[in-house]
Amino acid sequence: MTFRHLLLASSLLLPIALHAQVAPAQSAAKVETFLVPIRLTVAPDGSGDYRTIQEAVMAVRDFMQVPATIFLKNGIYKEKLLIPSQKTNITLLGESREGVVITYGDYSGDAEKHSTYTSATVRVQGNDFTAENVTFENSAGPVGQAVALHVEGDRTTFRHCRMLGHQDTLFLAIENSRQYYQDCYIEGTTDFIFGSSTAVFEGCTIFSKTNSYITAASTWLRQPFGLVFLNCKLTAAPAATKVYLGRPWRPNARVVFVNTEMGAHIRPEGWENWGKTSNEATTYYAESGSTGPGANPVGRVKWARQLTAKEARQYTLKAIFGGPAGWEPVRK
Repeated sequence: MTFRHLLLASSLLLPIALHAQVAPAQSAAKVETFLVPIRLTVAPDGSGDYRTIQEAVMAVRDFMQVPATIFLKNGIYKEKLLIPSQKTNITLLGESREGVVITYGDYSGDAEKHSTYTSATVRVQGNDFTAENVTFENSAGPVGQAVALHVEGDRTTFRHCRMLGHQDTLFLAIENSRQYYQDCYIEGTTDFIFGSSTAVFEGCTIFSKTNSYITAASTWLRQPFGLVFLNCKLTAAPAATKVYLGRPWRPNARVVFVNTEMGAHIRPEGWENWGKTSNEATTYYAESGSTGPGANPVGRVKWARQLTAKEARQYTLKAIFGGPAGWEPVRK
């Protein structure tokens, strides 16, 4: 081959060699951000990532499949907070239960025409929500229905929290919602634990501020469980001396107290039918193993039940929160 032919061949191969030298390396597999746990900090004084909880919630990617922890520094958070349905797997972790207070003052019939359904300080719609060491407060006072915490999401957990209010403090809002409350303090006046969800209260302190009713369940007929209180303590202010365990907001209300300490403020009859004798045939009100001056079964209404030992054993977290897609919340 002549020199001229060699030179031509070399010039044709040069672009191929250069191309080979600059070819990009294979990129690493992309990890979706909803599979990466995150942690944000909120502080009213500006020392965190955000000043308001709502800003932090909205900064979390939609439909997270792993925990998104929002750490709340001590402070008063005057917010009407919404956890939307697309914000899943969010945890609000407070620095301390008494030090982190989310508060607002809407109530039913106020100047803005709120109702029980829109008065809540905090409304949780997202599934797999958790709150620890947080106080939820409605500051409206004794002015009627004023919800502190309204919960719709499924598989929601509240540990070491406080729910403060008067009437309708805690709204367990919808049927297809399973909720677990561990070591919480809940206070109110009338029907202050109410709604249609399946909810377990374990090791909680329930504080009645006036003579009235603790629960107002609206359980649907097809639900095997409604509101269940396990190893709780019922206490009261000095002014509260005649308090009912509950009355049925809807005819098929289901409420059960197991191994609960009941103060002397609990009325001997225990339960009330909300002025409708027909409710006596459809409600399921039951107790088992409770103690204290308010727990004497002798004076209870005839249409309430005392569980047998076998019946009481079915009240486990696994059984209550079972079904086609079972859920068993973790105790801490």
